[in-house]
Amino acid sequence: MVSVIDLHGDPHVARYLETDGEEGYRWRNGTEILILFTEGRRSGEQRSHALIFREHNGAYLVVASKGGATAPPAWFVNLSANPQVEVQIKGDRFPATARVATPAEKPAMWAKMIEVWPDYDEYQTKTDREIPVVVLERA
Repeated sequence: MVSVIDLHGDPHVARYLETDGEEGYRWRNGTEILILFTEGRRSGEQRSHALIFREHNGAYLVVASKGGATAPPAWFVNLSANPQVEVQIKGDRFPATARVATPAEKPAMWAKMIEVWPDYDEYQTKTDREIPVVVLERA
């Protein structure tokens, strides 16, 4: 049996959804995971992604890093086309609106995300693309 901390991608999402986050909410290095549901910008199909998050002033922060790749993650491109998303945290699934943190907001939000996943700083050094912090606000 695969440990939950070794899960990535679709297997992580499936385990999380099957157990309402009982398995998959807590992940590596004490991080907490939410499931982000976006609509495919071309297909119109629902896509789901397990992402590290932090709560911040009643909203939820995620980082569109893709490990420092030149191109942003597909989920970010999808929510840029349609910011109306759904979020699941443990057994609580709700509609939300996604937006990119403003230049004034980002430093504090980035610092908060670095506390739980310091590798984000390294990812930023790998790319010329500014890695955004995405704010998910309950609709």
